[in-house]
Amino acid sequence: MSIWKQPADLARINAWSANTMMETLGIRISAIGDDWLQGTMPVDHRTHQPYGLLHGGASVVLAETLGSTAAMLTLDPEKELAVGLDINANHLRGVRSGTVTGTARALHIGRTTQVWEIRIENEESSLVCISRITMAVIAARTVGLR
Repeated sequence: MSIWKQPADLARINAWSANTMMETLGIRISAIGDDWLQGTMPVDHRTHQPYGLLHGGASVVLAETLGSTAAMLTLDPEKELAVGLDINANHLRGVRSGTVTGTARALHIGRTTQVWEIRIENEESSLVCISRITMAVIAARTVGLR
């Protein structure tokens, strides 16, 4: 059974990233299942740190994008929104090129908070980064998705 309250329309979801950091870094939501969301990010000049490796901050941007997007999809945006409250990440393996793929899965979906785990893997399916984000669920006021 699906946890999503909004349509699992990848084109619509990716359109939310227009003119944002996600678009600049090349982050794309690539797949969605009944209880998970997946996205990709290129490892190139936009996401490198000075040593030519994937920047840890770029991994956190991918993790927060996936966790935040997944959280929003579990809500009715006319009534409530999800905003980041806390995020942590452990960087486990360096990546120099290619594409990384992150998968977000809910650990907790509550009335006022949500906790998501995001696993980021390289093209060989080796774990690159493990992250956890806590989202606050707030009342929708004048802020909404574009």
